[in-house]
Amino acid sequence: MKEIVVNGQKRTETGKKATKQMRKEGLVPCNIYGEKRGENGLPEAMAFSVPMTELRKIVYTPHIYVINLNIDGESHPAIIKELQFHPVSDALLHVDFYEINESKPITIGIPVKLNGLAQGVRDGGRLSLIVRKVNVTAKFQDIPETLDIDVTNLNIGKSIKVGDLSFPGLEMATSKEVVVCTIKATRKSNAAAQEAAEEA
Repeated sequence: MKEIVVNGQKRTETGKKATKQMRKEGLVPCNIYGEKRGENGLPEAMAFSVPMTELRKIVYTPHIYVINLNIDGESHPAIIKELQFHPVSDALLHVDFYEINESKPITIGIPVKLNGLAQGVRDGGRLSLIVRKVNVTAKFQDIPETLDIDVTNLNIGKSIKVGDLSFPGLEMATSKEVVVCTIKATRKSNAAAQEAAEEA
């Protein structure tokens, strides 16, 4: 996985008034959750803020990153846990990060990349990508940038499900029954099939 550095600073005020002022200044309120637990046993968050200019390079991209958060000089390797957007303006309102370490597996969505010219497409069908990301569980250093899937032998009417996939060191976290991609029939492929049947 690619790595990127994002700079932020701790915040002490966390109320609505403080976050509203923060956003006016071009900052986005964030939390990072790690192994630290509170008295109730729940994960304890550290509140900080990051300039929107810093977040733009990790939010509006198809790539996934290990994000080295530099918060007041302290380094925290993390991944994005959750993004919150304004329902009307679509402006980024809040980001939750999850701190990671080399020894513990994480679960993260990996972009799917389809490789090859499918037989079904050669026969006039249309290849459809149903899910753009598949969740996997692994140590972060073993996680690839994309899940490369060979569709060369995929025929019309056939699909590839998550349960059909296998990658070294990765455990599929998305349900096995989820369809990743499929070849759909088209008018052209139906006409070709009918013509072949008539000839036969």
